[in-house]
Amino acid sequence: MLFTSVQFLVFLPVAVLVFWSLPVRFRLPWLLLASLVFYGSFGLPNLVALAMVAAIVIVAGRVLRAGSPGSRRAALWSGTLAILVMMGLLKYYDPIAAGLEALPMLGLTSPAGFSFYAFTAIALLADRYRDPVAARADDMQELLYLAWFPKVLAGPIERIGPFAAQLVERTPITWPQAASGLQLILWGLVKKVVIADNLAPFVDRTYAIPAYAVPVELILANYFFAFQIYCDFSGYTDIARGTSHLFGIRLSENFRRAYFSRSVGEFWSRRWHISLSDWFRDYVYFPLVGPERKPWRMHAGILVVFMLSGIWHAGLGYGIGWGFVVWGALNGGYLLVERALNPARRRLRKRLGASWAAKLHTVLAVLLVFHLILISWVFFRAADLGVAVTVLTRIWAALPDLPSLLPAYPFTAEHIFLGALVAALLVIEAVMEREDAAERFASLPRPLRWGAWYACLFALILLGRWQGEVFVYMQF
Repeated sequence: MLFTSVQFLVFLPVAVLVFWSLPVRFRLPWLLLASLVFYGSFGLPNLVALAMVAAIVIVAGRVLRAGSPGSRRAALWSGTLAILVMMGLLKYYDPIAAGLEALPMLGLTSPAGFSFYAFTAIALLADRYRDPVAARADDMQELLYLAWFPKVLAGPIERIGPFAAQLVERTPITWPQAASGLQLILWGLVKKVVIADNLAPFVDRTYAIPAYAVPVELILANYFFAFQIYCDFSGYTDIARGTSHLFGIRLSENFRRAYFSRSVGEFWSRRWHISLSDWFRDYVYFPLVGPERKPWRMHAGILVVFMLSGIWHAGLGYGIGWGFVVWGALNGGYLLVERALNPARRRLRKRLGASWAAKLHTVLAVLLVFHLILISWVFFRAADLGVAVTVLTRIWAALPDLPSLLPAYPFTAEHIFLGALVAALLVIEAVMEREDAAERFASLPRPLRWGAWYACLFALILLGRWQGEVFVYMQF
C-alpha cells in the first residue's frame, strides 16, 4: 500500500474519518490497528519482524523504567545488541553468504523500512536509559511510536518524548492544520510521481550500460539522479508529515532544500535526512567523542559515523557492496577537510562583508557543495565499485572535450522535459528558501494561492507516473 497507490488514497480518508469520530479512549488503538494494517499490506512477515522489535523494546523498556543501575545498563545493551543482530541477519547475512562458500544461504530478506524502525527502537532504549522521565510512555504509545504508518517505511526517526506527548493531547484538528497537511501531501506527491519517477527511467537506463553510454548521458544521469533521490526521499517525508498532520501528530522536518547548502556540514546536519544525522550524532558520535572532545577523537568519530551510515544504507535499494562504504568515507573526508578550512573560510567571509563578492562567494559555495555531493552519489547509485569507477573515469576523460560534445549531442524532448522538471523544482525551492516565503505565500490573493495548488494537482494528473514505483529509501 504505497503512498502513491489507489489503495492508500482509499485507506487514508477512512482512517482519518474514523479516528476523529471515535471517542478519545479508542483513538490510540485505532491508530495502532490502522498502522498494522498498512504495514501488513507489504507482507505478513513484515509484521513478524516488527513484533520482534516491539517485544525487545517493551521487555527492555520495563527494566529501564525501574530497574537497578546494573540491570538498566544490561537491558540497554542487550536490547540494542538484539536489534542490531536482527538487522545484521536480515540485511547482510545472505548477501555476505553468497560470496562465501563456507556459509549457508538462509533466504532472509530485510522487511520494508526495517532499518528505520530498528533505529527508532534503539533511540527509545537509549533515551529511556538516559532520562526515564523525559522518555516516559506506556506500552500502547511505544507500539504506535514504532509502527506509526506515515513514518514506518522511511522515517523521520522520531524521539519518544515529543511523539508520546502528542498522543495525549485532546485538541481537535483545525481547518488550517488539515489544509497544511493536505498541501504537504500534494507537494510530496508532485516531487515523487512527477519529478522523481520521471527522472528514474533515464537514470536506470544509463546506469545499466555505463561502459557504453556516451559521456554526456552519464553526466546527465548523475545530475538527474541527484534530484531523483532528493525528490523521492523528501517527497516521502512531505507525504508522511502531511498524513500525520491529519491526525494531529506532527513529525519532524527531515529535509530542508538540501541542494542550497553552503557547506557539507550544513548539508548533512541541517538539510538532508536530518533525523538520521541527529540519530548518529546523539547515539554514536557523542559517545565516541566523549566529554573531553579531543580533536583526534572528533575526527575519528566523524569518519566512523559516515562509514557506519554507508553500511546502514547498504541494502535492497541499490545492492550491497563497498560502494556504500566509499560513499560514507568520501562524505566523512569532505567534512574533515571542510573543518580544517573553516578558520580560513570565516576570515574570507568577514573580509567580503555584505558586498556583491560575498553573494558570488555564496553561489560558488553552493555549487561546489552540490558537485561534491554529486560525486559521492555515483558510489551510492552504482551497482558496485567497478561501475562507479567506470562512470567517473569516463566523465573525467570527457571533460576537456565537453564544449564540443554538448553541441553535437542529439538532445531529445525527453532531455528537455526532464531538465524543465529540475529547473522548475529549483525555482520553487529558491523562492521557498527566503525566510518570509510562507508568510508571503499566505498573503497572496486567494485565487493565486489556489491556482498554485491546482497547478500541482494538474501536474499530478497530466505528468505523474503512477506505475507503483517504490520509494527508494523504504528498501533500506
